[in-house]
Amino acid sequence: MRPFSAFAMGFLFLTACAVGPDYSRPNLSTPEKFRMAGATQEAESFANLSWWDLLKDEELQRLIRIALSENKDLRRAVASVEEFQARVLTAKMDFIPKAEITASAPSFGRKANFLFPGFPNAFNYYLQGNLAWELDIWGRIRRSHEAAYADLLAREESRRAVVLQLVSGVAEAYFDLLQFDLQLTVAKRTLGSWEESVRIAQARVRQGVITKIDADQFVAERANAAARVAELTRQMVQKENQLSVLLGRNPGRILRGQSLTEQVLVPDVPPGLPSELLQRRPDVVQAEQTLAAMTARIGAAKADRFPKLSITGILGVASPQFSRLIASETAFGVIGPSVAGPLFNAVALGFQQKAAEAQAREQLAQYEQTVLVAFREVEDALVAVSTAREQRVAQAEQVEALQSALQLASLRYKGGLANYLDVLVAQRNLFEAELALAGTHRLHLVSVVQLYKALGGGWSPLDSAQQIPATHGSEVGKG
Repeated sequence: MRPFSAFAMGFLFLTACAVGPDYSRPNLSTPEKFRMAGATQEAESFANLSWWDLLKDEELQRLIRIALSENKDLRRAVASVEEFQARVLTAKMDFIPKAEITASAPSFGRKANFLFPGFPNAFNYYLQGNLAWELDIWGRIRRSHEAAYADLLAREESRRAVVLQLVSGVAEAYFDLLQFDLQLTVAKRTLGSWEESVRIAQARVRQGVITKIDADQFVAERANAAARVAELTRQMVQKENQLSVLLGRNPGRILRGQSLTEQVLVPDVPPGLPSELLQRRPDVVQAEQTLAAMTARIGAAKADRFPKLSITGILGVASPQFSRLIASETAFGVIGPSVAGPLFNAVALGFQQKAAEAQAREQLAQYEQTVLVAFREVEDALVAVSTAREQRVAQAEQVEALQSALQLASLRYKGGLANYLDVLVAQRNLFEAELALAGTHRLHLVSVVQLYKALGGGWSPLDSAQQIPATHGSEVGKG
């Protein structure tokens, strides 16, 4: 009968249903297509590209490789995944029996001879093994393992989110640097032009052609250009410091590759279908896996309210004489089922289940909010990409027209045919327009990167060793 009973218990353990709800993805109202996608709606999403196919600048690629190797936040995310891998294995160990072994020997001898072989006590030599195996009838262990595994998947997505954030963050900071470089070049060139204008104006003051008030206007504009040079220099150094931290290095100079206007990105940026976003974007998948973990914990909390059936046993030998430790009369052992159920703490366990249910509802709302934010960010990035291109073309035409106007006004002013205000206004307008055009160049590049990030990218960090096409250099920059 005993073998049959053990078999029946094992069969019951294998076939028992886990209490609590099974997880299923919530039904969300998602759009059939992106509002700002236009004619590229049905094309394959450009988020399937690897980042090195999106970002062509070799120096930028080198910086990203350094960041993926040295960034401290990414290392912390990797360590967190390893922690939860260990937690999953720990939860899995609850499926198998737990066994312990203890041994004892009288340390300082005995004052009396206790002749109780087969009974472990402080005056006996004994070797004892303990066995405990909980039969998972209600699915408490299975639900706990489900929760631990879902937590692991959530951490995996968290690591992928850090990678995607890191790639886009390095790219955006790099484009910011290129923008400051271009604007600084414009500011220094404009400062030189104002120096020439001030020299001419002061000469005309000495000749009595214009008043000192007129000359002071040119001096003021020269000071404004000098202030912008100082401001852009400060912003450039601070951006280099920010980028150095992303690279996991101390603040230092960052080398540049191609200039801002030489950057080449993919000509088309189709976003793909909205349904793909739920499987691709890491923060959405992370929120869903966290919801799955919370759902599993409801079952674990509910199973705690039911009696726990376990098989326990003790087996060992004990003897007052070490020489007779291994003998038939010194052996002892017992094995059998045991039941433990809540009594006075049953009400508290009920509240724990309600708390788990509330946490699941809270995470459901968080998941729904994450999806809404994801769609909003994609739409924002789509409209930014489309309008930035048009804005750049219009501002380029504006700069070209202002350059012609300044050239004409300068010739007329030097020939005494125009008022100084014509030159002043033309120079000032050209300066601001060139700075704005540099900003729009950067906006277009960053908008494409932000769309790539909003769509969840297309590169998995799990295959980084095989996917990254080259090794990074050992230096961030040189003076």
